Amino acid sequence: MKYLLITGASAGIGLSTAKLFLDSNYKVINLSRRPCPDERVIHFRADLTTPEFYSLIKPEIEKHLSKAEEIVLVHNAAKLTNDGVRTTESDALREILEINVIAPNTLNLSILPFMKPGSSIIYLGSTLSEKAVPNSFSYVTSKHAVIGMMRATCQDLVSSDVHTACICPGFTDTEMLREHVPAEFMAQIKNMSSFGRLVKPDEIANAIFWSSQNPVINGSIIHANLGQIES
Repeated sequence: MKYLLITGASAGIGLSTAKLFLDSNYKVINLSRRPCPDERVIHFRADLTTPEFYSLIKPEIEKHLSKAEEIVLVHNAAKLTNDGVRTTESDALREILEINVIAPNTLNLSILPFMKPGSSIIYLGSTLSEKAVPNSFSYVTSKHAVIGMMRATCQDLVSSDVHTACICPGFTDTEMLREHVPAEFMAQIKNMSSFGRLVKPDEIANAIFWSSQNPVINGSIIHANLGQIES
């Protein structure tokens, strides 16, 4: 039995990824505050801002994973705020890190004992994993950390036959993007892609699925951004 364990599959990239894995004969477990709208998904309510989120659902999840021949763990959930280095209080930064960095670590620690050869850990980064823009201080900091975590994961899992990669989406047509980009700027955002459009969530889902099936890319950073135009 093959399992996908994913965070944040209630919408956007997470939902598209859940659907793709379901259609590829995986059982899918989602961890998020909102349920996944696809009724085939096994949903566990989880608030990733709380350190004890996994301990509250551990017994039920591990009943499933104890039967798994392969596990794909996808760290998809993330939080983005518009903030800057002059104004961001440490508690605010800590909340972003809790979701974007600490929760993946908690899941790695908990799920790795169940991961047999052929399993994989896929991180979701961002174009801001390797650069920065103004007013995205906490998000940029956390997404740089995600790449570091993926690279360390690769090195620490040598000889385990469990591989890892980090997918870095460009501007993707998701709720998160629409919440943070005013409608009047959307045309400008689209023109930052060499294709003149937003990335579709199912395109990122396809990149995640392919990466999970191909250990040759172990340790890779995959830029999935339609050829973002750099100014």
